[in-house]
Amino acid sequence: MAYTDVTEEEASWLLTAAGVAPLSKIRPLAGGWANSNYLLTLNDGSQLVLKVWDERSPDEVELVIKHTCWLAEHGVPTPAPLLLGENEWMLVKDNMAWILMPYIDGGWLPSDSSSLYELGKMQAQLHGVPIHESIPTTFAIGYVLWEKLVKDARKDDSMTPFLQMLEKETRLLKQRIPMDLPCGIIHGDLYPDNVIGRKGEVLAILDFEEICIESFAMDLVTTYVGFGWKDGFPVPELWDALLAGYQSIRPLTDAEHAALPDLHRYAVLAVAAWRYWQFVVNVPGTEHTNRYLEMVDRLDKSLPF
Repeated sequence: MAYTDVTEEEASWLLTAAGVAPLSKIRPLAGGWANSNYLLTLNDGSQLVLKVWDERSPDEVELVIKHTCWLAEHGVPTPAPLLLGENEWMLVKDNMAWILMPYIDGGWLPSDSSSLYELGKMQAQLHGVPIHESIPTTFAIGYVLWEKLVKDARKDDSMTPFLQMLEKETRLLKQRIPMDLPCGIIHGDLYPDNVIGRKGEVLAILDFEEICIESFAMDLVTTYVGFGWKDGFPVPELWDALLAGYQSIRPLTDAEHAALPDLHRYAVLAVAAWRYWQFVVNVPGTEHTNRYLEMVDRLDKSLPF
């Protein structure tokens, strides 16, 4: 995976553009598979996050920033970038976008019932945000990625049992999942490393890189895929808490309830497909090569819905 080393001079370049206090110290931050994150402590004691977008073009980053600001303006707790100059949200260096964001002091949201209840409420509030015309209508790690993986593998004569399964599942799920489920803005990747909080409290939602217009219920079960499994099995109590929090704001329709098993399967396979693309195709030979199999192993487990 790409990673950009940032010097004190480069960090100071952004701080000067933002018109904030000088740099005191810099250290790397954990989290993020497709960007480089650093915590900057300034001379006045304040802290900011410097992010270098290693795997997205500046044009793509500009769109992500636009969507993030739209959500923040509509009450979603997500840190919007600082202005760098009069009207720039990012600066470009070596054809990569560099941004500064507020630092949210807190750990990753834990997986317990009180936390998932609050996360469910927050997700339902996100689903109530009006649609912005620039938000894509394609779930980037869904069918479009699956079909590309299969097409490229057939072209290169590199089909595998996983891709054969993915090809079959594409046909089946397109038949089984209704096309007219309630849709709107979804996060698409609401996993623990994208939610800052503490027990029973959500402080911030991060990384709207997979934002799109898709099924609300699919987004909800994607969150359960990230937060609701322990030791290879789904935890019913965590689903109950997530669903209760969500439905305190927006009740699911009967059609959504009926589709939950298939939507969960779609969400699990979407994560598996992304991991396969990232760690088998894009960056092979790392210790993460078989991470997609964790998701494949979930397909035969009984679900609490």
